[in-house]
Amino acid sequence: MEPALIGTRLASAAISPLLKKLLVSDGPGAGLTGNAPKVRLSGLVSFRGEKRSLTEKDVRRLAATLVARSLDERTEAPFPADETEAVVHTLGTTLLALGDLDMDDVQAVRLGHHTLARRLRAAAPAPDGLSTDSALYLESLTEWACLHILEFFTQRSTFIARSLVEQTRGQTELIAKLDEVIRRTPRADGRDTAFERRYLDHLAKKHGRLTIYGIDLQHSPDRWPLDLAYLSLEATGTGADSPWFETGTAAPADDDTAESPWFAAAPAGFGTGGLAAPLDHGVRADLALARHDRVLLRGLAGSGKSTLVQWLTVSAATEGRAEGMAYLNGRIPFVLPLRTLTRHGERLPAPDLFLSAAGCPLTAPDGWADRVLSAGRGLILVDGIDEIPEAERGRAREWLRGLLDTYDGNRWLVTSRPTAVRDDWLASDGFTELTLSPMTRTAVTTYVRRWHQAAGPEAEPYEQPLLDALRTAEHVAQLATNPLMCGLICALHRDRRGFLPRGRKALYEAALSMLLTRRDRERDMAAPYGVTLDEAPQIQLIQRLAYWLTRNGRTQLDRARAESIVTEAAPAIPEASAYDPNALFTHLLHRSGLLREPTEDTVDFVHRTFQDYLAAKALVDHWDIGVLIGHANDDQWEDVIRMAVGHARPRECAEILRELLAAADAAEDRRIRLRLLLLAATALEHAIEVPPEVRAEVLARAAEVIPPRTMAEARELATVGRLVLDLLPGPEALHDEDAQLVVAAATHVASDAAIPYLARFVRHPYLQARSQLVWGWARFDTARYAEEIIARLAPDDLYYTVTTDEQAAALVRLGLRPERLDVREGVGVTDRGFAHLRPLLGDVRRLRLLGDRAGHPVLRAIGAQQPRVEELVLEVDVDDPPFRLIAAAFPHLRSLVLISEAEAEAHWDVTPLAPLRELTELFVMGGKSAALTGVEHLPKDIGFIA
Repeated sequence: MEPALIGTRLASAAISPLLKKLLVSDGPGAGLTGNAPKVRLSGLVSFRGEKRSLTEKDVRRLAATLVARSLDERTEAPFPADETEAVVHTLGTTLLALGDLDMDDVQAVRLGHHTLARRLRAAAPAPDGLSTDSALYLESLTEWACLHILEFFTQRSTFIARSLVEQTRGQTELIAKLDEVIRRTPRADGRDTAFERRYLDHLAKKHGRLTIYGIDLQHSPDRWPLDLAYLSLEATGTGADSPWFETGTAAPADDDTAESPWFAAAPAGFGTGGLAAPLDHGVRADLALARHDRVLLRGLAGSGKSTLVQWLTVSAATEGRAEGMAYLNGRIPFVLPLRTLTRHGERLPAPDLFLSAAGCPLTAPDGWADRVLSAGRGLILVDGIDEIPEAERGRAREWLRGLLDTYDGNRWLVTSRPTAVRDDWLASDGFTELTLSPMTRTAVTTYVRRWHQAAGPEAEPYEQPLLDALRTAEHVAQLATNPLMCGLICALHRDRRGFLPRGRKALYEAALSMLLTRRDRERDMAAPYGVTLDEAPQIQLIQRLAYWLTRNGRTQLDRARAESIVTEAAPAIPEASAYDPNALFTHLLHRSGLLREPTEDTVDFVHRTFQDYLAAKALVDHWDIGVLIGHANDDQWEDVIRMAVGHARPRECAEILRELLAAADAAEDRRIRLRLLLLAATALEHAIEVPPEVRAEVLARAAEVIPPRTMAEARELATVGRLVLDLLPGPEALHDEDAQLVVAAATHVASDAAIPYLARFVRHPYLQARSQLVWGWARFDTARYAEEIIARLAPDDLYYTVTTDEQAAALVRLGLRPERLDVREGVGVTDRGFAHLRPLLGDVRRLRLLGDRAGHPVLRAIGAQQPRVEELVLEVDVDDPPFRLIAAAFPHLRSLVLISEAEAEAHWDVTPLAPLRELTELFVMGGKSAALTGVEHLPKDIGFIA
């Protein structure tokens, strides 16, 4: 019940005289004469000191009157009738604590009634055994009483005078501090603020729209507002400082867990037997920088890395931020696409050149960037480590380290393709490594619906048939794993009136046909540049540009260089030779749909995937197999080699694959060998025809690196696709850790074909393997996975993790009543979600709530049911730990783990936990250390670590 609501029930005229009895009157003046100290609250109450007019018994009688009058005004009691005496006693004890607060009236008013009430409750002994309703009633009534008490303070004759003196002293001190800040801060002559407004507005406009490939047919726009087009992406990782952990077994000593602070900090035997290896967990990619100041984000081509950079930029540049993005408030983004910064081999820029190097037309005040970064206000987004030559990446890291050493307190994101840099490439610099996951089925459905909405009413009839195809046609679902491929599938499905090509190569061929010829025809476009070319000659010309870029390790080239390449190639192509080379190049640039101008003097492909596809075609046309194999260990060439296998004829295909196996044999480094064998295996998927003996040899050699040894290898193994399911061993004769890793690999295969394989592990004795099955749920169809995997899992010591309301509903539908429940952000966001959670709570003894902050709505909803939870893991805001709510909601709690990602030391009074007489363990994890007070009120035999 809110204080305001109680206030409407209790008339001030009737209740104010009661509360006023708690205070004594004071004489006039400001109380400044002599050197006497300020009068504390203990000298202002009527039940202490020489002016005592009330006894402790009188205060408790006053509390009983307050409670009785609040009940008289209600038709329904706000708490159980048998707890009335305990409520009165607790309220009286709380009011008596007013005399124990070490502050004066001015300080109390400055706190406000909410904070004063919290201080009172913390100073009073915690209530014992009260229900949630009683605890909430007391909380509200105490705040209402504090509201009146503060009103009395402001009416005291000494208050105004003393307030003015305090205000004057405070202003004098503040002026002195500001003068010192101004003295130390370089002057910007007031121009910084005005420039930042212009700069943020520029970023919001530049990055606020997203190209949706394929919807520019007929009268549909090809760009869409980012806030409508953006999909929340998931990133996975096994970062050592992640709070996503599994309890129940001892931690294996391997590379993935050796540096984890959880293992160093956890007391032996904590919880249910120590902490085990972090699982392969998922987090919202756009919230990664809320938890970590420095993130290296890996992702495949088309997975959404650059779109995420746009989203973070716009979220920081605009006031109307999406849910969860408020942490970027006050941040100044610097978008640094490395392909642009180094296209001529230039030195990477210093901060004062960030804007001009990235193509921003605005001129900042002198020293502005340095002031922003020195103040720790920057959001530095370094996009595309993989898009600069491998030889230049070491130099890029040194440039980045120089910035990190100079400017502390900023937030940094670096993006890369998965294998462009080795694992832990920036770990020593404090970076957390995450990898963008393939889109979930839910995300694909959302994307398809939004795409058809953007494409207009003419696309509406094709929406549901495509959704049906994605659910039933495996070859279509396999391709829809990232935003780029989803957009192409949507465009082709509409363009072909509901028919889709099979396979990735066929998909790209159809996309090129659509972009090069069908688009202008559908839009009734004439020849605006006087050039009319069929599809084949345009591909021949454009693939020359792709070939040059790939051979030179670039993704961007000067316009003059691009024009010269087209001019040199045109005479050999009869249909193109008839046109002026300048007009020919202009036509390709503006009408092909494949090229664009990032700046006036540069050219690149609309997406790197098209460059790779056409470069592969050019290499096969010229049969440059030596070039292909020579770059097999270069991450920029991985997709080129796969697509080259798709372009090659059977004998050529066999030669490429055998050369890859030979290169793997020659590699001494296991990581390089793994990459080459997996490259050969994934290339099989693209081959139109390959000799059976070559196929068998490739698969046999890929099996040599199975099972994977680390979680990173497991994810890399999954890139083979559904073929890897034929290579992964069953649960028989696998060591426990190997079982977890093969399950992790299979859960990353973006196909429901993985479900029958995963079903073989549902009774596996190793807890981590079964936990990984639970984690994989979000990547598959919710209902099918629930029926074939979740319902059949051996429940021993297993946490059932739910990340959506649909998953919670599925557990209810299956009749599962888990003893251990792990509720993540995204569950219970609606009343319907709470309704799904309630039936699950009856048997829950161990509960995790991660991501439930900002008022703890899920905690409150679950607490209202008062489940018999004995172990609770809770993520909390450092400034507002809900100790009182925990004590009221979980009276049988024995173990409490608090996870805080605070950047500063937390100062927590744990006195409100005193009613939890069964509490034996209190563990604070994450962020900085926590300073706990009030520990003496907890059970004497409690074990805790902060």
